[in-house]
Amino acid sequence: MTTGRAGVLLRRPEQARPAFLELFFDLAFVLVFFQLSQHLLEQLSWTGTFQTLVLLFAVMHLWSATTRFLDAFDPRHPLVQLLIMPIIFGTLVLAAATPEAFGRNGLVFAGVYLTIRLVGLAMAVFFLRAHEAQASAVRLLFWVGMSTVPWIAGALLPVPARAALWMTATVGEYLVFALGFPTPRLGRHGKRRQEIVVSEEHTAERYQQFFIIALGEPILVTGLTFGTGEFTADRSAATLVAFATTVLLWRIFIHRAGALLADALTAAPDPRPIAVLTAYSYVIMVAGIVAIAVGDELVIQHPLGHTDPAWLPVILGGPALFLAGRAIFEYAVFGRVSLPRVIGALALVALTPAMRPMPPLAVATAAALVLAGVAVADAARTRRLPSEPPSPPR
Repeated sequence: MTTGRAGVLLRRPEQARPAFLELFFDLAFVLVFFQLSQHLLEQLSWTGTFQTLVLLFAVMHLWSATTRFLDAFDPRHPLVQLLIMPIIFGTLVLAAATPEAFGRNGLVFAGVYLTIRLVGLAMAVFFLRAHEAQASAVRLLFWVGMSTVPWIAGALLPVPARAALWMTATVGEYLVFALGFPTPRLGRHGKRRQEIVVSEEHTAERYQQFFIIALGEPILVTGLTFGTGEFTADRSAATLVAFATTVLLWRIFIHRAGALLADALTAAPDPRPIAVLTAYSYVIMVAGIVAIAVGDELVIQHPLGHTDPAWLPVILGGPALFLAGRAIFEYAVFGRVSLPRVIGALALVALTPAMRPMPPLAVATAAALVLAGVAVADAARTRRLPSEPPSPPR
């Protein structure tokens, strides 16, 4: 059914390509990711890493939820555009509150986050009246509403309890997503994604665009850091390595699976497992990219200095985390994981003890060489199997 308001506002099948409004929304996350990397840089410890993960999980929920809203509704309709502007502004406020989310801005962060989520879903429920997809929005609204308790309670409690409660809220939502958002009286999601007909090409392109936005974070950090000091040979070399690392992330991502997600969604009898695995893989890949951006800044600032042991998890662990997420994404598309990604991630972990006495530039170069090896192995596989079709897990 597409009667009433839903018939006017819903995206139509011919509107498969992402619209400018969707790209405009994504731009806010350039600041979000920059703030996350700066938060991790200032608190480069296990506690700081845990806190950064909590915030990353939350902002990824926000992107996913708003993207689903724009998947459903016509982004060219003036009312839809008007409704999205407060969400974009709220995302900027959320980013501004991120550095002190575990300090004086805890209530601001939680309040803005919940307001964006709840208001957005409430609008979807209202405008989807008399449409079968309303049940999907109600399920999401129910579970986000359930998460308000740990979010608000955490904002009012000391930092250790805040981190634990907020992590419980974010991880809980990822779990119910995998289970299909089981809700009293409504049950779980059906096999159709969001119970709304959305083009597989549109879904795949939105993920591709978001990955490019995430890659903008190391590009931004590299340029800003390089521009704050002298253009010496060692800093120039570190900047080149940082840029090469970002290029390799892009190359490894787009290889096969990154370009065939739409075909995999089309081929799968039930696209939900692919959607779940893709969402999880993106969280892991983005976490790796944020860590890489932190490593880039450290390496450019201290290319030939002493490597602090706390720097190794971001310089080497960031690329390893990216490869792990990329392996999950590959499994979602092909139902298998190529060996070079596994070897590359394990090699980065194994290199950690040997890299302790080396300067940061040498550590970053070693990480880039491992990524280059994975990219070369991908190219070799393409020559052997030029037309491998997607084969998603069943």
